[in-house]
Amino acid sequence: MEEKGEGFASGRINLGAIEVVKVCRFELIWTCNLSRDKKKVVSFYKPVGVPDGFYSLGHHCQFNNKPFRGFLLVAREVTFSDTEGTNFGRPINSPALEKPLDYTLIWSSYDGSEENYDGCGFFWLPQPPEGYKPLGYLVTGNPEKPDVDEVRCVRADLTDECQAYRPILTCCSKISTFPFQVWSTRPSHRGTMGRGVSVGTFFCSSNWMSGENLSIVCLRNSNPELHSMPNLEQIHALISHYGPRVFFHPDEVYLPSSVSWFFKNGALLYKAGDLTGETIDASGSNLPVGGTNDGAFWIDLPSDDRRDTVKLGNLESAKLYVHVKPALGGTFTDIVMWVFCPFNGPATLKVGPVNVALSKIGQHVCDWEHFTLRICNFTGELLSMYFSQHSGGEWVEAYDLEYTEGNKPIVYSSKSGHASYPHPGTYMQGSAKLGIGIRNDAARSNLYVDSSTNYEIVAAEYIGGDFSIEPNWLQYMREWGPKIVYNSRNELDKIINLLPMMLRYSVENIFYKLPVELYGEEGPTGPKEKNNWVGDERG
Repeated sequence: MEEKGEGFASGRINLGAIEVVKVCRFELIWTCNLSRDKKKVVSFYKPVGVPDGFYSLGHHCQFNNKPFRGFLLVAREVTFSDTEGTNFGRPINSPALEKPLDYTLIWSSYDGSEENYDGCGFFWLPQPPEGYKPLGYLVTGNPEKPDVDEVRCVRADLTDECQAYRPILTCCSKISTFPFQVWSTRPSHRGTMGRGVSVGTFFCSSNWMSGENLSIVCLRNSNPELHSMPNLEQIHALISHYGPRVFFHPDEVYLPSSVSWFFKNGALLYKAGDLTGETIDASGSNLPVGGTNDGAFWIDLPSDDRRDTVKLGNLESAKLYVHVKPALGGTFTDIVMWVFCPFNGPATLKVGPVNVALSKIGQHVCDWEHFTLRICNFTGELLSMYFSQHSGGEWVEAYDLEYTEGNKPIVYSSKSGHASYPHPGTYMQGSAKLGIGIRNDAARSNLYVDSSTNYEIVAAEYIGGDFSIEPNWLQYMREWGPKIVYNSRNELDKIINLLPMMLRYSVENIFYKLPVELYGEEGPTGPKEKNNWVGDERG
């Protein structure tokens, strides 16, 4: 058995009955210029430089106007000693990989009007033997079927369901009633418990309906060891190398602090039915742990003259709280960084060229925000980052990030609300087209936290053993702020009534579709109560 960390960034990952290698060298097969959007030209590739003994599982595609960061996994069967007898419940003599029996033509761009096939693309789905499944499609430049030796199908128990993810191509032909579409794929079962592994192939169809099962699958990591995940020393090295710099707006009033600073400076724990709060120990040792968010307890600001000062935070003490977890079947590592602020300020409303600072809407005691670094466990490289933004967020590829000091991405925290963005600017919650909604302003300033040095690892459950680092406050499952309901409609109606009649209806429609947290004060729950603690990020 390998020690933790020995398989990280080694170039190969053992998934149990098969071993996979990431291939990033390709040969162009076909470029499609038939898209409805002429700016989105897509090319299709097959892997080259596949190591001896490994086999392709399908072809890859990507946009021509993006930097080439694509990959495909190629696989080989792992040989087991005779003493093991079975491989995860299956006899060893049942091969993990098999050639397809045949291919089915799914679609082609050839419409019969030309005498030759120059510039045409043909899409083929492998037909697997019984008990096996295909993981990708093959593309050729002529109507001859690919050789059955070009690809392998995988034994069904070593696969998992996948789903169509992001649309890549939509094109029409004269001989097809429905458009031909291509999507990227991702495992259906994700998060810390998900074992699905992305292969890098695409899904395509001219008759697929959303919600239907796909004709291809992804791999499944059947190896319980997750040996490709980084050990503690490697985690520290990754954070030192990639830890982002978090910039707060130059006009930010409500800055972050450490949790211990917040507790030391008078934060109070309230119990339902009690009018007086209890001082919280600096480590949070007297917080109730476990259970659920049942409204029995909540945290509040100090009740004395420190209240207004604590609201402002303390940048000198601020740090990022780090949760490290497996992603996509342990082939990636998610380094989730949580930012704590003692107070979330009120929102600013934008109606065309007019900005209105709201007095209450959007504010609440305590704020937990996060962003996530997704690291490739084959190479140790940063693949992408997730930026959490209120009730949603976005994944951004590494090549689209801004950097400082070489490899350290930049995160812009929005004024008052602390949502995370990859670039400076004004982001709208509402209608950017009409210029109506809640402003999220992000800009660089001298107010920042360097997460590569100011951080604390609070959880990495997969490491196991005697490794236990979770602070007591992380086990607190109730709200980090009191619930205060007020009539926000009055404040909004006063603003709406000042607008020209032609704008009022549009503004009303947009406002009342905004997240409910804008219309009353309610403290957030802590990181462990969020969906992404065990699940994948949204988006």
